[in-house]
Amino acid sequence: MSTVELRKRLIDKIQRTDNAVLLEEASRLLDLETENIETYNLSDEQRKAVHEGRRQIGEGKHLTDEQANKETDEWLNK
Repeated sequence: MSTVELRKRLIDKIQRTDNAVLLEEASRLLDLETENIETYNLSDEQRKAVHEGRRQIGEGKHLTDEQANKETDEWLNK
């Protein structure tokens, strides 16, 4: 089941229940998940770097994990 499908099922069940204890517990669990989430704001320079990286990936200018590891190993062994 996808995350979207699961979310829809949970929303439907939440809307249909009148069980206050269940709703409070669900709320408590969701609060645990969201209270540790911090928004990270990128600087203009960081945004430009991300945009450039995405552009390069779109143009096929990237390494696979295997290629990057090989190049790193070669560099470290010099």
